[in-house]
Amino acid sequence: MRRYLIGAAVTVATVAVALAFFFAGFFVHDWLDEERGLSPSQPAVQPLGALIVGNVSANDDPALGLEGAPLTIIQFSDYQCPFSKSYFDETEGLILSNYGDQVRYVFRDFPLVTIHPQAQKAAEAAQCAFDQGRFWQYHDMLFKYQNALEVADLKAYAAALGLDESAFNLCLDSSEYAQEVEKDIEDGQSYGVLGSPTFFINGRKVAGALPYSTFKTVIEEELAKATGR
Repeated sequence: MRRYLIGAAVTVATVAVALAFFFAGFFVHDWLDEERGLSPSQPAVQPLGALIVGNVSANDDPALGLEGAPLTIIQFSDYQCPFSKSYFDETEGLILSNYGDQVRYVFRDFPLVTIHPQAQKAAEAAQCAFDQGRFWQYHDMLFKYQNALEVADLKAYAAALGLDESAFNLCLDSSEYAQEVEKDIEDGQSYGVLGSPTFFINGRKVAGALPYSTFKTVIEEELAKATGR
């Protein structure tokens, strides 16, 4: 009888552990999807013509390209997010080099501070560099050295780029752009952004560090709509 009870207890415990791992897998999967900017209830790429959020504001954030370009890409991103870095490493340069003047490219902040504690200050630092006309160079440096985003590192990058260190350090230490970053987060949430990186290509949502081929398909579709090709 005792052996039977012990065997039953072991079986119950085994089933419980298996169920725990099963449900934990769901939670981990959902968490990773949210960090990528995905949601189990939403497609990574909205279907052609599905403009759920309408006009997505570029605010006064850093931008490359002409305001009258037929295509506007607005990115919500996090400097400490590995998926945002993957997109930066593998895709961003291809889009900018292959589409050139056809694209106005806007960068907005979406630091996931609960899991990326250095992302907020990195975003503020990039805004401080923007003050001195060096946003994109600083942005590139943050992604290149993503594993070193302490405040001392952020100041060292400013010095390496030849920025006015006194002005930069004062800007960063005073949290001058904390509210600006918060505004980006609030706007992103209002557009349904769940994680980083998330993009709006002429208002069409693309969530996650997807392959360049996926971005190319969406860009070509939206360019065709915008130019009547």
